[in-house]
Amino acid sequence: MEIAIKLFQFILSISILVVLHELGHFLPAIWFKTRAEKFFLFFDPYFSIFSMKKINGKWKYKFFSQNLPDTEVTEVNGKKEEVPIDISKLSDDDWRKYPEQTKYGIGWLPFGGYVKIAGMVDESMDTAQMKKPAESWEFRSKPAWQRLIIMLGGVTVNFFLAWLIFSALVGKNGETIFDADKITTPLHYTAAAKKMGFQDGDKILKVDGKVQKDFKKLALDVLLSDEITVSRNGKDVTFPTNDDGKVMAFHDPEPRSFLTPRMNPIIDTIVTQSTIDAGLKLGDKIVAINGTPVSYYDEVKPLVVPNAGKVVDFQVVRNNQTEDLKIPVSKEGTIGILSFKEAEKFMVHNEYNFFGSIKRGFTLTIESLTYQIKQFKLIFNKKVQGYKKVGGPLAIVKNMPVSKDAKGGVSIDWSAFWGFTAMFSVWLAFLNLIPIPGLDGGHVLFTLYEMIVGKPVPQKVLENAQMVGVIFLLGLMALIFGSDIIKAITGTL
Repeated sequence: MEIAIKLFQFILSISILVVLHELGHFLPAIWFKTRAEKFFLFFDPYFSIFSMKKINGKWKYKFFSQNLPDTEVTEVNGKKEEVPIDISKLSDDDWRKYPEQTKYGIGWLPFGGYVKIAGMVDESMDTAQMKKPAESWEFRSKPAWQRLIIMLGGVTVNFFLAWLIFSALVGKNGETIFDADKITTPLHYTAAAKKMGFQDGDKILKVDGKVQKDFKKLALDVLLSDEITVSRNGKDVTFPTNDDGKVMAFHDPEPRSFLTPRMNPIIDTIVTQSTIDAGLKLGDKIVAINGTPVSYYDEVKPLVVPNAGKVVDFQVVRNNQTEDLKIPVSKEGTIGILSFKEAEKFMVHNEYNFFGSIKRGFTLTIESLTYQIKQFKLIFNKKVQGYKKVGGPLAIVKNMPVSKDAKGGVSIDWSAFWGFTAMFSVWLAFLNLIPIPGLDGGHVLFTLYEMIVGKPVPQKVLENAQMVGVIFLLGLMALIFGSDIIKAITGTL
């Protein structure tokens, strides 16, 4: 049931983002009187699940229909050439006879979606039409500034969608932060943190010259940083963040656990029924796990996670008496315990009015974009090798947020879902702006070149660049998806 809910959320989120992104291309294309031949959610190689088209004022529908070719091979001057199909020879019930109307549909390959704009070299590699003189309704006949707006429409919608969602979330729910200023006890620095350059007793002042008030974001800031400023032995000390420490942190199942505030290991929340059945109770203080003494809450997870799928020996203090318990650990390495009341001491909840939520939503959008850019840099860091942590569709589905009750029941956490959708929308905006042929950024780059130089990029160059870009992106998708499959088989997903 849990995997079904996660899969549903993933498909729903992707559907919303793809439709709105493509709408960002579609609407300006229509405004500039450019013909949009197809508008599809998901890709439709060979056939589509559903399609519809308005013909002679009436909507026509098809289910599980085969894709018919838009071109045909004919002999011209003794040579065989691929040319656009002669629509005058088609029957009246053939949808191809009405190219001026957009065909809408749903494909079967859930890796995105597309708008096929006439007169544009895109992933369809439909070059037959490009050999003919440009028509007034084609993309290539439009002024460069209009083509630029059409190409930037998708990422613009993604950015504003994220801004809207973030604003709505903080306007409705407010925002709870883990106030770093309230932490008075020394932080717990793991071996990875010390390898980065931290020392016991350090108090973090700035990361890359900026103060981070929310401790929940501090660990990520450090992982993505170049330098840290701390208070050490009464002096402010700035040191470069050692990549070797980042490597150690990334190898940890919980990369951000290298930096935690120290809290008493007192249980105040239990969300897993098997843990309750094993005898653990609210108010219990954990003192040992499998014989290893425990003094702070941050010491619990490193002792539990390696025992995923096993039973661990817990020793707790209850009413001044020691109790020995055997607690089953889930396959994910969790036992369903939390220490909210200890953490609540550091929590600050902020409420926002309408205008305040809009301002905060914009800040969160820019912050999310900044994180995406910094994380992207780590992918190509030779030492950190962040590409090994890149996850594909299977990893995303696995990490989709769900709400769990004490009996193990799962449901959709809508606030978390919309938060994920906003973050993913920013990621899609950034990803699509990368200047790679096949992505929006590649088209934008060629259009900007034309606007600066004063002449368009040769058609053959565009076609070859598009082919290289499509091959690269397909190879990248295969690599990421293949990595997901391997991780799933080996149990490391």
